[in-house]
Order: sequence, then structure tokens, then C-alpha cells
Amino acid sequence: MDIENFFTESDFREIEKRGIPLERIVEQIEIFRRGIPPVKLHRPATIDDGIIRIPETEQQHYREVYLQAAAEGRALKFVPASGAATRMMKTLVKVFNESRANNIHEVSQLAEEGEQDYQLLLRFLNNLPRFAFYNDLKTILAQSGKPIETLLREGQFRDILAALLLPDGLNYANLPKGLIKFHDYPGGSRTPFEEHLVEAVYYTADKKGITRIHFTIAPEHEEMIKSYIASVLPRYETDDIRFDISYSFQKPSTDTIAVDLNNTPVRDAAGKLVFRPGGHGALLENLNDLQGDIVFIKNIDNVVPDRLKSPTYHYKMVLGGYLIHLQNRVFQYLHTLDEGVPPESALAEIFAFAREELYLDVPGDIRKKTSPSQQRDFLLTLLNRPIRVCGMVKNEGEPGGGPFWVASETNSLSLQIVESAQVDMNSEEQRHIWESSTHFNPVDLVCGVRDYCGKPFHLPDFTDPRSGFITIKSLNGKDIKALELPGLWNGAMANWITVFVEVPIITFNPVKTIFDLLRKEHQPE
Repeated sequence: MDIENFFTESDFREIEKRGIPLERIVEQIEIFRRGIPPVKLHRPATIDDGIIRIPETEQQHYREVYLQAAAEGRALKFVPASGAATRMMKTLVKVFNESRANNIHEVSQLAEEGEQDYQLLLRFLNNLPRFAFYNDLKTILAQSGKPIETLLREGQFRDILAALLLPDGLNYANLPKGLIKFHDYPGGSRTPFEEHLVEAVYYTADKKGITRIHFTIAPEHEEMIKSYIASVLPRYETDDIRFDISYSFQKPSTDTIAVDLNNTPVRDAAGKLVFRPGGHGALLENLNDLQGDIVFIKNIDNVVPDRLKSPTYHYKMVLGGYLIHLQNRVFQYLHTLDEGVPPESALAEIFAFAREELYLDVPGDIRKKTSPSQQRDFLLTLLNRPIRVCGMVKNEGEPGGGPFWVASETNSLSLQIVESAQVDMNSEEQRHIWESSTHFNPVDLVCGVRDYCGKPFHLPDFTDPRSGFITIKSLNGKDIKALELPGLWNGAMANWITVFVEVPIITFNPVKTIFDLLRKEHQPE
């Protein structure tokens, strides 16, 4: 494509306004043209082959290591929280917008005929009092002169859905997921934002009680979220506990250009170029801007009531302590290497550590065919990278990514979190490797993002730009291609030092649909 002749002056101004370098646009178009090759799975990571099981006898030690670092103010919690609750409410929105049923009798008929959406609607209505937002819904309907008990008795479910989903009611179809009430307590109910505040106190507060937490949010929700959190903070702050809360948006500079099926940039009805959000991998820029030290990453919807939080606290601290343990060893070796070429015995010790504790793939001939000076240089590059310790739970059929050994173009192996969309499922061999995975990634990460001199890494230097996703979307009824950047815990961290540690399934309780709130883990005892 002749960029100079294709793009107009107005296009160049729009690209500049978004802060996207023109060469990045060209790179994205080239990615569309050549495609993104699937990852090459070598084998699943399993216990003692890529996944560590930390003995209970050692866990208290790692907790203490971590708590010392947290007391020094090194810890921060990073929560991607920009998602709307639209997908969570998808089924309810769908049946509300359809005209196939106008009362409970008709809903029941469709449910009996096997219509799954209406079966789920009945489940929702039959369990209404079990949802933490039930009292709010009752209040809204009572104020409009439609008591919820009367509506349920008369089978007028549409009024109930309208009060739940629409702006004149609770507006749950449009709110950020973090503002949906998840859990009931004797003194009231809590949203995910509140649950994350409570959680953060227990494993990120420093010796002065300062608890640091960062939320990535959507610009259109900024005022709503900040106002809400300011209103609830007095419930959780005390004389001994104070929150340091910060926010950021996904940057327009991480948006990606959309193309048609011929890989030509598309325009909207007004003739403007179409850009799309770059996916959660774009949040690497936000993480990089924080200039943090020890950073925990956890999704907004993976929270539980207080009665189940203890295992989460425990394993967060164990993972944090294990990260610091590894960091201390890595930093010690890097300082040694920085001083010059170490003795042969020291080089052998460092190579053994890299292979056996960091699970790094060291070429077999590096020790045989290179000089001690070259080995030193190799180790400096190998070890001087961000480190992430990722909790892994046993695979119980949840959708999402998992831990694998992945082969590069040069056939070197590395541990990666891989999503199914990255795998060639048409290959019987690759599908078999995928299906033989024993563990699942619950997005339970603790990251060390400073180097051995205490300086923050520039995290974009450690991504794999070839591991994004190309998806088909629709624009004005026509198919277009969209490019998602490498996922935050997939390709965006592909060249980090990666360690997988098994954690119990109780630490993973996401809420992807409204019906997940009916699971026993999200209900009062």
C-alpha cells in the first residue's frame, strides 16, 4: 500500500491526535497481510515440569519474606476494571429485548420447549432474593409504584428486568462490572471494587497502613467510579489504614487500525479511519507507567466474600514471597556477573539455577562452544528481565488460558500462558497437547518489574508482538478485521522470566455471568 497516497491529511491528523506512530500503523497492516502464526505448543506444563508445588512446610517462610517487603511499601495491586457488565447481563438483556414472551406463563412454556435463555430467565426470577442487589431492586420498583412481590405474583417479569437493566432503574446493563453488587453481608452489600479494597489491605498495606491499589477504568465511567469509591472509603479506612488509589485509562495510542477482508484500512460512514481498542494487552502501557516494584494483578470479578478470603490472602503472600526469593537470587547473580567474568564454578551454579529454578531453556552448546566471557554476557541478558510468578489451579473445565511449554521459531522452549485462540486446533497434535493440560490460568500474578539496580524495566521491551489475535468484527453489516495486541499475561509478558506455582481452586471464583453469583462461593453461609 502506498501510505502517502492512501491516507489523507485528515487521517494523518487523526493518527497524530491518537498518539500512534505512523510506522506502527504500517506494521499493523503488515500483520493483517501476513497473518499471525499460531503458537507451537511443545507440551503442557505440569507439576515438576514447569509448575512448582510449594510444600506447606515452606509456605510460612515465604509469607514472612513477603510481609517484610510489603512493610517497606514495595507492594501494589493492579486491577483491570474497565469492563462493562454487558456480557454478564447478556442473557437477561436478550430476553428483555425479544418479544417472544410477555409474562411468566409464556416464559415457562418456552422453557419447557427447551429454550435455554428462558430456562435461565426462570432461574433468575426464582432466585431473585439470593442476589445482593435484590433490596436495591425492590426499592427502585417500590418507588415506581410496582412492588416486586406484586410483579412476581402477576408474572410481569419485564418490569423487573427494566428496573434492573435500564438507566431509569439500576442500569446494570451499562454499569462497569465493578459497580454491580456481588455479595451480601449483615451490614449491607458489596461491589467488586469494595471487595478489592478489603483484599488489598491484607497483603499490600505497608508498615504505616498505606494500601496501594490501581484500577484501569473506562473514561466514560471515571466520574461514576471515583464518586462511588470516595463514598465507600470511610467504611474501610481507619486510623491505621489509608488507601492510595490511582486510576488510568487504556491509551488511544494502543488502539489498532481496522481493515477490510482485503487488508485495506476501512472507514466509517463519515469517511474516518476506524480504530479499535487493542485489548487487555494494551494495559501493559498502564502497568509500565506505574513504575512499580512488586505488583499483583487480579481481575475485577475474581472476588469472594470475607468468609472465603483467607486462602486468597495466604497464597498471595506465598506467591509474593517466592517471587522475592527468586529475585534475591537473580539479583545476587547479576551483581556477580556485573563485576566481571566469574570463576567456572560460579558460572556453573548460575546456569544450574536458571535451568532448575527458573525453568529457563539454556542451549546445550552454550557451555561447550563459548568462552567464559561469552557465557557471562549470555547470562546477563538471560537473567536481567522482569519476573512473574503465576498461580495455577487444576483444570476443572473453565474457559481460558493455560500453562504450556511453547517452542519458538528457533525451537527454544519457554513457559507461556496460552489462550485457545492462539492454538491451531485443526492440528490433531496441537489439539491433543492443549486437551492434555492439567492446569488453568486464573489470572493470579505477582510481578517483579524492577531490575537488580532498582530501576523500573521498560516493559514494552519484553513483549512478543507476533502473539496477538486477528478477529472478524462487523461494521455497518460488513465483515472487517480487528487486531488485538498480545494479551497482558500472554504475549505482552512473553519474554519475562516466568514461574508457575500451583494454588488451590478456592482462590479462583470469577463472575462471568449473573448466574455465577448463585454459586455457593458467592452466597452467604
